[in-house]
Amino acid sequence: MSVLVHVATAWADAARFSTLRHAADRSGAKLAFLQGGEPTLTHVLDTLHADGVREIRLHPVSNDNLAYARSWVGRVAGHWYRQQVDPPTIHFGERTITGREAPLSSPAWDRPPAYRHHLLVCRGPRCSARGADATYRTLVRTLVRHGLTDEDVLVAQTGCLFPCNHGPVAVVHPEGVWYGPMHPADTERLVREHLTDGQPLTDLMLDAEHRFPEGEA
Repeated sequence: MSVLVHVATAWADAARFSTLRHAADRSGAKLAFLQGGEPTLTHVLDTLHADGVREIRLHPVSNDNLAYARSWVGRVAGHWYRQQVDPPTIHFGERTITGREAPLSSPAWDRPPAYRHHLLVCRGPRCSARGADATYRTLVRTLVRHGLTDEDVLVAQTGCLFPCNHGPVAVVHPEGVWYGPMHPADTERLVREHLTDGQPLTDLMLDAEHRFPEGEA
C-alpha cells in the first residue's frame, strides 16, 4: 500500500490548517507540517510505519520557496529514515529518501540567532480554552502580511505562562512586555505598533498590579 502525504513547509501554513486539511482529504492524502503546525512530518511517518505502510510519497503543498521545501523535507525525512529499523520506501518528488541526506545539525546553527523581538504565545490549558489557537494563527498571518521574518520576530508557543486570568497571554522580549487578553483582532495592532514601530499597546499590557490580582489564582 502506498500513502500520499501532503507536507506543509511554510511557517504560515499553520494558519491555513482547515484549507490544507480539506485539500488533503480531497486527494486521499495525509497532512503533515514541517514547522509550526501539527501533526508533524515525523509524527505522520511514525504512524504510517507503525501501521505497516511500506511506501510513502511526500508532496510539498506550500506556496513558499520550492528549493527550501526540497532541502528541509529531505533533511527531516532522511533524519527519520536513519532512526528506523526496516523503514518504508519514501519518495519525495523524483528522489527516494536513502538516509544519506544532509543532517539536521550544522555549525551554522550552534548559537541563538539575531532577532529584534522574541514573542511568546501561551498555549497552556486556560489560554487554549480561551482561543489562543486562533490568536496564534492570526498572528502568524499578520506577521507574514507585514513581511516580518524570524530576524524581526522570533515566535514561540509555550506552556502555561501563569497569569491565566488574562488569557490568551503573550509576552514580548527583550522589553518584557506582557499582554492579555490577546485576541485575534488585537494582532494587527501588536504587529504594526509594537513589533514594527516600537510602541507597546498600553491598553492591553499586564502590569504588576494586574498580573496577579489579590485573591485570584
